[in-house]
Amino acid sequence: MRDYLSPERDHVALLCIDAQRDFCQPNARAKTGGASGAVGAMKRLADGFRAKGRPIVHVVRLYRCDGSNVELCNRASIEEGQRIVMPGSLGAELVDQLKPDPAQRLDASLLLEGRFQELGRREWVMYKPRWSAFHGTELERHLRGLGITTLVISGCNFSNGPQATVYAASNRDFRIVLATDALSGSNDVSLAELARMGVYLMTTEQCLGWISREGQVAAA
Repeated sequence: MRDYLSPERDHVALLCIDAQRDFCQPNARAKTGGASGAVGAMKRLADGFRAKGRPIVHVVRLYRCDGSNVELCNRASIEEGQRIVMPGSLGAELVDQLKPDPAQRLDASLLLEGRFQELGRREWVMYKPRWSAFHGTELERHLRGLGITTLVISGCNFSNGPQATVYAASNRDFRIVLATDALSGSNDVSLAELARMGVYLMTTEQCLGWISREGQVAAA
């Protein structure tokens, strides 16, 4: 029987979702539980992918002050003055641990136009207007252009951006690995449900070990 699920090492990219200061740093405005540990694991993943020359895409949210590009469940609070991941603000920046160069800053104008900002060799950041990294973006086109079939997904606030992105990636027939310790806010029930959909669950160390070997993983 043909294997449609096993991740393909030679065609893999890393997605790092919503690893921004307002969501991840201590005393951040919208910090989620477990964010500090997840960022440490995300850094190890990013370092490992860079060392292997594998593509990395950082996915960020940027909320305009008028709330015009904010999902409905958060729009009213932004309209009423809450300030989270505002374009150009320090809170919207990627956490320093994940940048190739901590001095790099996001180009909010470029990102809000739907373009990809290059951070390093085979490494980019992009903006998403809703939870899923694929909704209203050029992410699929970008990945297909790189020959990507497999995604390793990590990120902050699992039940929002990362989980929505898993479903969207599955709908587009990508093979999927979830880096379970590189997610904040995840839970065993949700992870088990995704595993039943054919998503591979790996720890950061398992994933780094896998991309360093030859061939494919054996079983979901």
